[in-house]
Amino acid sequence: MKNLFLFCAVFLISLPLKVTSHEGHAQQQKPMLAISVAFDSSGNLWKASSNGDFVQVESSRDLGKHFSKAISINQTAQKIVADGEARPKIAIGPDGNIYLTWTQSLAKPFSAYVWFARSINGGKTFETPFIVHQDRAEITHQFEALNIAPNGNITIAWVDNRDKTAGKPYDGAAIYYALSTDKGTSFAPEQKLADNSCECCSIVFTHKPNGTVVAMWRHVFEGGERDHMIAEIPINVSQAPVVQRATFGRWKVDGCPHQGAALASGGEGKDWWGYHMAWFDGGNDETGKDASLFYARMDGEAWVSSPAKKFGNHNKQAGHPALLSLGEKVWLVWRETETLNKLTQYTIVAKFSDDGGRSWSEAKTVASAGDKADYPQLLAKDNQPFLVWNTLKDGLQIIAL
Repeated sequence: MKNLFLFCAVFLISLPLKVTSHEGHAQQQKPMLAISVAFDSSGNLWKASSNGDFVQVESSRDLGKHFSKAISINQTAQKIVADGEARPKIAIGPDGNIYLTWTQSLAKPFSAYVWFARSINGGKTFETPFIVHQDRAEITHQFEALNIAPNGNITIAWVDNRDKTAGKPYDGAAIYYALSTDKGTSFAPEQKLADNSCECCSIVFTHKPNGTVVAMWRHVFEGGERDHMIAEIPINVSQAPVVQRATFGRWKVDGCPHQGAALASGGEGKDWWGYHMAWFDGGNDETGKDASLFYARMDGEAWVSSPAKKFGNHNKQAGHPALLSLGEKVWLVWRETETLNKLTQYTIVAKFSDDGGRSWSEAKTVASAGDKADYPQLLAKDNQPFLVWNTLKDGLQIIAL
C-alpha cells in the first residue's frame, strides 16, 4: 500500500497537467484568463470572454491594442464556465455573421447546458441566446466546440452524459453534435458522434476543403487507454459519421487529463492530404518520464498516421499545443511552465515547418510571462500567422510569427 501511494503521488506530480477524479471536472471555477478570438474579413479581431456571470464580446481594429466597449450577450446572469479547457467560443462566418457558444454551469453538481448566440449585423447587436441541445436533463453538456464550414454550416459538439445509466457500466461520456444549415437560426436535433469519450478534455475541429467537418477528442478505449479519436461529420446529415482511432500511446489513467489535442487541415484545395495532429500523452511509467507532447500527420483518405514525434520539455510541464496550417507552412506552439525561487515563469515555445510537417525547425521561445497565463492560440490574417496569448500581467498579446 505504501508503494502504491508513493507511485500515485509521484505520478500526479510528474504530469504537466491537472488530473482529477471523474466527478470533479464540471464544477464552476473562478473565471481567469480563458478567452477565444477570431479575425473577421476586414482584419478586426473579435474576443469572447466572461466576467463570471456574463459572456462578453469586444472587437479591436489595431491587433488588440485597444478594444471596443464590451457587449454582454446573455440577458440574465449565469454561472459561465470560463477556465482552462472550457471557455466561451467565437467564430466568424463567411458572410460576416458572428457566432458564440458557451457553457452554463447548473445548480446540480457537474451539470451544464451549452448556449448559442449570433450577430447578423457585424456585432452591433446579438440576438437572444438559446440552448443548443434538445435534451434538457440537468446533466453534463459541456466542453463545447464550434466550427463554421466554408458553406456557412455551423457544427457544435460537446461532451454529454445522457447515456450513463445508474447501475450499468459505461466508460467516460459521449460526444454529441448539432448542425445548423440556416446560419444559426435553428439547429437540427443533436446526434451522437461516439460513445466513451473522455469526460473533461476539449474537442477540436477543422474541416476538409469540401466543407466536411472533422472532430478530434480524447477517448476512453478498451482497457482504460486514453488516446484520441478522429471523426468526419458528413455534410449530408443522413449519412453516418466516419470514426477512427487517431493516436496509439496507450496511456492508461483513471482520471481527467484536462489536456485537449490540436488539429489542423493539411494542404489546401486539390493539394489537401489530411490532418496535422498534436497531443499530450502521459506515458505509463511510474515516474512520468515518458510523458510528452507528440505531433503526427494523418492521411485523410487511408486514415493512417506518420510515426509520432516528441516535442516540448516535459520537465517544464510542456502542454496545451496549438496548430496553424497555411498550405505547406505549419506553425506549432505550446506552453511551458517553470518555478524557480518560488516564482513561476510561463513561456510559449514554437516550431515551424515549411514542408507540411515532415520536418521542423528547432524550438524557440516566442513569449514569456512572469504571472498567470492562458494557453496559446494561433490565428491567421492575410496569410500572416499570429500567436494570441492572454496573460495576467501584460494582458492580451498578439505576436506576429
